Amino acid sequence: MASLRSFLVCIIVLAAIVITPSSAQLSAGFYNKVCPQALPAIRKIVRQAVRNEPRMGASLLRLHFHDCFVNGCDGSVLLDDTSTFTGEKTARPNAGSIRGFQVIDQIKAAVDKACKGSVVSCADILAVAARDSVYLLGGPEYNVQLGRRDATTASTNDANTNLPPPFFSFSQLLSNFQSHGLDLKDLVLLSAAHTIGLARCTTFRARIYNDTNINAKFAASAKRSCPSNGGDNNLQPLDATTKKFDTVYFSSLLKSKGLLHSDQELFKGDGSDSDKLVQHYSVSPSDFWKDFSASMIKMGNIKPLTGNAGEVRLNCRKIN
Repeated sequence: MASLRSFLVCIIVLAAIVITPSSAQLSAGFYNKVCPQALPAIRKIVRQAVRNEPRMGASLLRLHFHDCFVNGCDGSVLLDDTSTFTGEKTARPNAGSIRGFQVIDQIKAAVDKACKGSVVSCADILAVAARDSVYLLGGPEYNVQLGRRDATTASTNDANTNLPPPFFSFSQLLSNFQSHGLDLKDLVLLSAAHTIGLARCTTFRARIYNDTNINAKFAASAKRSCPSNGGDNNLQPLDATTKKFDTVYFSSLLKSKGLLHSDQELFKGDGSDSDKLVQHYSVSPSDFWKDFSASMIKMGNIKPLTGNAGEVRLNCRKIN
């Protein structure tokens, strides 16, 4: 009887191992044998895109973030709406905001040509394009973990619920990140992706007109491109060196020059752990690079589809 019980326990444990998704199945060398040309093909297209428009680097990085925060890093953010399906692109945090889909299409075509078939998932393309964007704008080059497969569905409601908006308080931001298995350090580091790119007036209008913890001259300058009414899509740099991946984002927070309310929430001058992290990274670019890389890899491991789950899409915009 005891041996039978032990046998059944073993079966249950083995079943759990089989059916539980695990980021351990991702590896940096996933495509080394099946298509060693894959990553160079991705970088070539990203390099062209960033050279043509430096802002595209931030857009591709943001696509990966918005993908991972909604049911994991599964390429679901790329699915187009159809007459019978509403995905994530038209959710409130994404509509008219996320961009770079044409670049992803170009990468997919180039990679499929290099690999002589559809071998590389759209979810992995997002992860690699994000890394390459950071590197090409002067940031660190880290080993992306690969082997994700693509989702066959997407959820507008989950995108509305899971993506942190720019008006969130510190406690709301931290709670949101923790719900995805990330911690305070990850919150500070991943928010610093805002060291590159631009923001729309509608995302920072409330801060520059209503917040009190904002540099007066900085607010006045931002108001010139963002009137109290209208101009919702007018753009403003997220920091003073928007085309360079550096630590200026952190030094801006120390001066109350965070453009988004959610950014400035990371530094309030009250000696909190968040304050200490912002202060440290503002003067430690090497630590920022190393720790940002670790947080990006950690985010990229959020609930990936692996093994036989999902699919490798032939077209990133629609399921096979």
